[in-house]
Amino acid sequence: MPSLKDLKNRINSVKSTRKITKAMQMVAAAKLRRAEEAAKEARPYADRMNAVMAGLASKAAGADTAPRLLAGTGAEERHLLVVLTSERGLAGGFNSTIVRLARQTANRLTGEGKEVTILTVGKKGREQLKRDYGQMFVNHVDMSDVKSVAYENARGIADEVLDRFETGDFDVATLFYNRFESVISQVPTARQIIPAVIDETAEPVSVSAEYDYEPGEEAILRDLLPRAVATQVFTALLENAASEQGARMTAMDNATRNAGDMIDRLTTVYNRSRQAAITKELIEIISGAEAL
Repeated sequence: MPSLKDLKNRINSVKSTRKITKAMQMVAAAKLRRAEEAAKEARPYADRMNAVMAGLASKAAGADTAPRLLAGTGAEERHLLVVLTSERGLAGGFNSTIVRLARQTANRLTGEGKEVTILTVGKKGREQLKRDYGQMFVNHVDMSDVKSVAYENARGIADEVLDRFETGDFDVATLFYNRFESVISQVPTARQIIPAVIDETAEPVSVSAEYDYEPGEEAILRDLLPRAVATQVFTALLENAASEQGARMTAMDNATRNAGDMIDRLTTVYNRSRQAAITKELIEIISGAEAL
């Protein structure tokens, strides 16, 4: 049985922890509002880009002059997994769900005899993957100094992926991130970005007549496809930022509630121990008085 002093110190320690988790919850709630707005505002642009790409790709697909980013290398033996996670923890299962999906994909591909390499963005994903998949790492992008996600950050990641594709390092690149649904729901997502996967269900761009493109569809695609890769990376980073704050807000709220419950339990134990000590002292005093 711990002493009254130990119980008191522990109660004070948990109270201090509760203050920290409550503050972190409020900070995450404030950041979540901005991050959620940014993620939702980027979705229409990404959908429109996909619709334009779908219209152009339908005419260029299958042609001998189709860009490599659309046609691919003709093989699917080498895969690059781009795993986007956060730089900080204390966000519940946010990072673990992304890493779990990346692990499942890597295990499936290696089981099929494919060659797998991994590019990590964010310290937490790298820490969880390096023990079992460290030999597959090709690079790591540190974003610890980034205050808020900007297009330049996504462009830097996309440029590295595109450079590796041009040098023949891989045939297929897949992006792993969490898509923001709500504060309590973030969906782990794997999205192939190279070769480009055109969503055939996307609403086509409405036009009133057929157009002859100058330059041709293939030339336009050669310029648009690298931008589309950067746009997809940027969208994924924004979705991740909103998902991280939502997960952290939920995790800190749960931690605050648990700290309150622990304080109540410790206070009950403290009061019982204190009452037992007082009762013991009274018994000793009465027993001493009777002995006299």
